[in-house]
Amino acid sequence: MATAPAAADTTLSQDWAAEVRRLAESRDAVILAHNYQRPEIQDVADHTGDSLALSRLAAEVDASTIVFCGVHFMAETAKILSPEKTVLLPDLAAGCSLADTVTAEDVRAWRAEHPGAVVVAYVNTSAAVKAETDICCTSSNAADVVRSVPEDREILFLPDQFLGAHVKRVTGRENIHVWMGECHVHAGIDGHTLRERVAAEPDAELYVHPECGCATSALYLVGSGAVPQDRVKVLSTGGMLSAAEESKADKVLIATETGMLHQLRAANPVTAFEPVNPRAECHYMKMITAEKLLATLRDGTGEIRVDDDTAAKARRSVERMVAIGTPSRGRE
Repeated sequence: MATAPAAADTTLSQDWAAEVRRLAESRDAVILAHNYQRPEIQDVADHTGDSLALSRLAAEVDASTIVFCGVHFMAETAKILSPEKTVLLPDLAAGCSLADTVTAEDVRAWRAEHPGAVVVAYVNTSAAVKAETDICCTSSNAADVVRSVPEDREILFLPDQFLGAHVKRVTGRENIHVWMGECHVHAGIDGHTLRERVAAEPDAELYVHPECGCATSALYLVGSGAVPQDRVKVLSTGGMLSAAEESKADKVLIATETGMLHQLRAANPVTAFEPVNPRAECHYMKMITAEKLLATLRDGTGEIRVDDDTAAKARRSVERMVAIGTPSRGRE
């Protein structure tokens, strides 16, 4: 009796995926899905990856319409890099707690307090904030972006305090001021939880996203000798995927949003990938559902618009970043 519902679910999933593909073709659309999306969304997408890798793909593909399964700032970035294309977000309410911690007005006021400083913005920011910054960065190239700034120039790094602290540590720069923003999901993966999991799994490797509140604890565990250095890696989501493909470990603990597990397990079915905090789920990312994706493809709802002046200024910040370093790879 237990097999019938599963078979029915499989048929329904196949029918839904086939309809998604049909509608995407008829709309001349490419579907992009962030690594934190629901598994069914990742599986039906043309490409999965991190936010900037997907935005760059959006600019490169021939399709006239981009359906971005992610959150609002990601779809905005795709629009900034592809102003001539239609960019659709299946739920316009899919925001970002980190992006919401800083506004364009905040950046202008902060810059006024530090004349001559260079503003470096993580891509997890709105188009309006990007337009007020000098250069953007991703979690994988943030250190290289900071190193590109002359050492005698102050840096205002925003909005993520944990990524900022990580960059300050690895570059050795003392003249970096860090905005005290945070992603509520990554901040919830704290040092106490991490230490408990590491103690319970002494042989497991550990991948930590630099946005996590536990990143400092992870490096402390290495420094104290509690965890061997070769077992701990601070990585972007794209870096995690690359490391997973090469890992020979029996088990890897993952400190990031749980949606990433789907890609890691597909990349390496032999290694067991487990979350440091199984409750680390972004409800904004999960707002993109199978039904909403289908509705967007059918009706063309959720169009992203960025005014020309804002887009032009934001585009310069993003393009400066791209010129410095390659953003973390997705699973293209």
